[in-house]
Amino acid sequence: MKKVFLSVLAVAALSLQSRAQETFPRNGVYDERSGLRAFTNATIFVDYQTKLENATLVIKDGKVVAVGTKVAVPQGAMVTDLKGKTVYPGFVDPYTHYGVPPVAPRTFSFNSPPQADTKKEGAYNWNQAIRPETNAVEIFKVDAKAAEELRKLGFGAVLTLHPDGIARGTASLVSLANKRENQVILLDKAAAALSLDKGSSTQEYPSSLMGSMALLRQTYLDAQWNSKNPDKEQNLSLKAFSETNRLPQIFEVTNKLNAVRADKVGDEFGHQYIFKGQGDEYQMLPQIKETKAAYILNVNFPDAFSVEDPYDARRIGIEDMKHWEMAPANPALLVKEGVAIAFTTADLRDKSKFLPNLRKATLYGLSEKEALKALTHTPAQLLKADKYVGSLREGMQANFVVASGNLFDATTLLLENWVQGQGFKISETPSDFRGVYTLKIDSQPDRRLLISGTPEKPEVKVVTADTLKGSLSLSGEMLTLAFAPAKNGKESIRLSGWYTGKGFQGEGQLPNAQTVKWSAALLEAASQQAKRDTARARSNEALDLGKMTYPFASYGRTELPKAETVLIRNATVWTNEKDGKLQNADVLLKNGKIAQVGKNLSATGAKVIDGTGKHVTPGIIDEHSHIALDGVNEGTQAVTSEVRMADVVNHEQVNIYRQLAGGVTTSQLLHGSANPIGGQSAIIKLRWGQAPEKLMLEGADPFIKFALGENVKHSNRSPQYNVRFPQTRMGVEQVMVDAFQRAKEYDKAWAAYNKLSKSAKSKTAAPRRDLELEALSEILKDQRFITCHSYVQSEINMLMKVADQMGFRVNTFTHILEGYKVADKMKERNIGASTFSDWWAYKMEVKDAIPYNAAIMHNVGVVTAINSDDAEMARRLNQEAAKTIKYGGVSEEDALKMVTLNPAKLLHLDNRIGSLKAGKDADVVIWNDHPLSIYARPEKTFVDGIAYFDLEQDKQLQEEQEKERLRLINKMLAAKARGERTQTAAPSRRGGQQVLHCEDLDNGAEENFQESEYHQK
Repeated sequence: MKKVFLSVLAVAALSLQSRAQETFPRNGVYDERSGLRAFTNATIFVDYQTKLENATLVIKDGKVVAVGTKVAVPQGAMVTDLKGKTVYPGFVDPYTHYGVPPVAPRTFSFNSPPQADTKKEGAYNWNQAIRPETNAVEIFKVDAKAAEELRKLGFGAVLTLHPDGIARGTASLVSLANKRENQVILLDKAAAALSLDKGSSTQEYPSSLMGSMALLRQTYLDAQWNSKNPDKEQNLSLKAFSETNRLPQIFEVTNKLNAVRADKVGDEFGHQYIFKGQGDEYQMLPQIKETKAAYILNVNFPDAFSVEDPYDARRIGIEDMKHWEMAPANPALLVKEGVAIAFTTADLRDKSKFLPNLRKATLYGLSEKEALKALTHTPAQLLKADKYVGSLREGMQANFVVASGNLFDATTLLLENWVQGQGFKISETPSDFRGVYTLKIDSQPDRRLLISGTPEKPEVKVVTADTLKGSLSLSGEMLTLAFAPAKNGKESIRLSGWYTGKGFQGEGQLPNAQTVKWSAALLEAASQQAKRDTARARSNEALDLGKMTYPFASYGRTELPKAETVLIRNATVWTNEKDGKLQNADVLLKNGKIAQVGKNLSATGAKVIDGTGKHVTPGIIDEHSHIALDGVNEGTQAVTSEVRMADVVNHEQVNIYRQLAGGVTTSQLLHGSANPIGGQSAIIKLRWGQAPEKLMLEGADPFIKFALGENVKHSNRSPQYNVRFPQTRMGVEQVMVDAFQRAKEYDKAWAAYNKLSKSAKSKTAAPRRDLELEALSEILKDQRFITCHSYVQSEINMLMKVADQMGFRVNTFTHILEGYKVADKMKERNIGASTFSDWWAYKMEVKDAIPYNAAIMHNVGVVTAINSDDAEMARRLNQEAAKTIKYGGVSEEDALKMVTLNPAKLLHLDNRIGSLKAGKDADVVIWNDHPLSIYARPEKTFVDGIAYFDLEQDKQLQEEQEKERLRLINKMLAAKARGERTQTAAPSRRGGQQVLHCEDLDNGAEENFQESEYHQK
């Protein structure tokens, strides 16, 4: 039967239809055939949920004609009997680069100046990363080798796109048949492709993640404006972008955080993206589900780490260990939450691992039905191509896979892949000789012969008094076998023979060269053995997976702490209010607020904490921080007020937890100091374990970062960077004046437009929305507030003069190490100061810094705060504040206010935080000693009445984490012992654990060469 089946397949190749080539003349006769085929007696999955037994599939001209259990075989059809075989719809890969040219690598030279403008000629977009005019169909070319590789995995159709840039143009759905390009293209424009990676663009902007998001937002706005005002500008890129917005939108992201971030941009402009993810979505399931997006998942599950060396093992982050364990469960966990998924071969260096890893996902809880759905129906539906591919119904493409059995069994082979009615042989069904045999060799005592493993890779053991491993080779129905007759034997018995139908027989040679006859009679049916092997392989469904932690990082908890009613009794309470410091006082926290402060308080059901000998203060507030960010500078242009730090908040950065351990409860996350006008700030509460959006301090006023001095004029950068304006301090002033002049004109244009009547507006073009100028407009309207990086007296005076001239106000000068020289002028303008306690002499513009700076500004009446600008210093801001007592004689209470109430005032949040007063947020720290002492240590840090840090719980958390590490290490050792692949131990490369400073650049390693301000110190 097998030989008949294969010969029919050979004939099938001659009967393929060629009618689709009607537009191409041919040099020779036109031998056109319909390719009428009938496949009978098969188990057929018409779609992922419709299974037919003993069914027939009829195809003609590359299309499905009929499928069912009562389908008559048409006259003249070539019939193939698929008894015992299973037919599945051809798989659809919704994310490939099949048949398109590779993306050119982005080049960089340290000797070349930065590129500000596009190098693309023609009426295209100003930024090379925006390339929606790219159409995959125009650059696609059939690739026989790549097509064969994908067909072997069961794929019949793939979406192909050119993965270059942020707006990548259109993708095409193509079949994997060996035909001309015009015959395999099923949908020329099936989807639009997007990302946050600027790709091959050599332009400097954007150099950061937040810059990419800002550019994408502005592109949406520009495309809308351009479509309404075609007479204003002919822009082929924006026109193409508007057209692609009607297609399914596939957005490639590098991690689950970027999916959540990008989804917000999509929501802002009314687009529901389909995300091509990276397999870590399970780590933020609630937020991923909230996106309401479908996810294209790779099955690029990580290998275990080599952890034999305990020192190497310590280098591996626990989040990487847990990801190794949990990644295969990602598809099942998403489906359980109702998230639609599709599978792709993308990111797999070794494509042959696709099916084994897919089957692994089913062992981790993904049902076979959902797995098949993700291979067929869902990708077709997402691409609006479900009338062409994804199932086997009348009129659809004749794309189907013939398998030897259940697709998700490890022993099943893919035998054939039919694409557009064209058959491709993948493999043959191997003879299954597994079983237990009685081995007779001449007159020797009987032995037992056990053939196990898989039909493709059989393993052999010979059993007498001992169990002896042997070597086995099968070729068709021929067998060769060798084994040593005793353990540790150096000489072997060698046998050669053939299959008889119920066993083997043949001749062989003993170690003494004697020729013998031998036979092996089957004792147990191989089919039964195979079933048991498969059942045993599938029995491992209840896997011992560790628990999720929040966040998915070091010091993550399996459950988030909750708010309680807490009564702290008999402590020294630093109120920062008119009552000052209270001895032997109580503080009641209830419903996330401070309910009462006083003596002899009581509360029913409250958790009582004995504060005897302890000190209670408001939570520390860091006015200038760069923690919890995936990037700090978009330093490519002089003005980047369009970028938003809120776009790149990373809730998994461990410095959040470490700073809670230092009593910090609120931080302003500032843009860096690479340009005169930087990006918009984010103010967060350190709610460790919560998602980024829940870190944001609700209702906080918006701020923005400005900068003066050496950094913005590139004093510390290489000579080739001396091209971006400004290059002098005088130029910085002109940038500020020009920016606000443009913002004023922008406001005037909108004001004039908004005054028009409805009928007049319909005839008048609206001004173009400009996100950069909108942020500056907010400053002019006192709706956004400036924190300005500053050092030198002359520049501080300059900005105050520009503010007076242009009609805006500087809210805060940060750093301001020469603030003592201009404190009177700041007081006149109600400008606050946020400074360092005693940093100086780390660069030229701080040579006049003195440790009395904060005290002098405070004594003049300037609201003065001490900030960190550094992840390490933030853990001891209480000590930095205490230095003002030594340098300047500031009182203890006023010193504490410099890291609590005063930064709250600078952030316009003193009505909510910064002091202990009934009605304010319950951001409270319990210290074991005087809070300004170098020996003081927070025992508990409450944010909104929730103990996000607890010294005793921290000890328990560390112990639990060590136990979890040990469990995972043992599991990895066991995996390696089973023969699984491993990878070298290495520290986590996750961006969330990087420590950023004011001057750090975010545009890749090739430009991240500038020494940071922190290290210069």
